[in-house]
Amino acid sequence: MARHEVIIYWSEEDKAFIAEVPELPGCAADGSTYQEALANVEVVIQEWIETAKELDRTIPQPKGRLMFA
Repeated sequence: MARHEVIIYWSEEDKAFIAEVPELPGCAADGSTYQEALANVEVVIQEWIETAKELDRTIPQPKGRLMFA
């Protein structure tokens, strides 16, 4: 599974956590919790990639940043 960067933040306007994937244009999801937003965006990432493959579009490679816990 590809590991694309995900940015999660609280949106006061939407009253929800927003998860965006900068490397995949238009790929985003929301959730009432941080964990829900992350789970939702994981589904959207897979759908984004499947759609790009069906349309024969280029799928950006993950930036490969090293993350520390």
